[in-house]
Amino acid sequence: MIHTIKTTSTLKTVKQEFEAKAKEMGFHILNSYSFKERVYNNSLPIDKVITVFELYNPPGSQQALHLAEISVYLPCRVAIYVEDRYTVLSTMGFENLLKSVQIDDGFKTHMSIIFENIKRVMHSWDRDTKAYKVRQKADLYMINPIIRGSHKM
Repeated sequence: MIHTIKTTSTLKTVKQEFEAKAKEMGFHILNSYSFKERVYNNSLPIDKVITVFELYNPPGSQQALHLAEISVYLPCRVAIYVEDRYTVLSTMGFENLLKSVQIDDGFKTHMSIIFENIKRVMHSWDRDTKAYKVRQKADLYMINPIIRGSHKM
């Protein structure tokens, strides 16, 4: 499953602000790259400009790597590109990850919080929309334990 959102903010704006928005939610940028410019070095014709940001949350990564098979899902990636006049942000859904390995409920909750925070980063540019305001009222930030490092398993 892929989690995708669209925003009317420009690609340039989203790319410039992405690291700061991620940091607000407790993430660091491990790497970022453009498929067109870096990965394929223009040796293959790629029309679409796709920028990938690799995110990690130090406490989350430490917990996740207790199960070595989860390492194939890390770091978390968010792809940013333009489609139909919208800036699109996409990431892999964690639902498949959580179903693919045997984990206890506490760890599943921890990983769900991490994924919700990635989605909050992705939704950072839709603050003026009705959907954002409804989300804000519904789930009033679950990030505090992770940012403070006080979430224990």
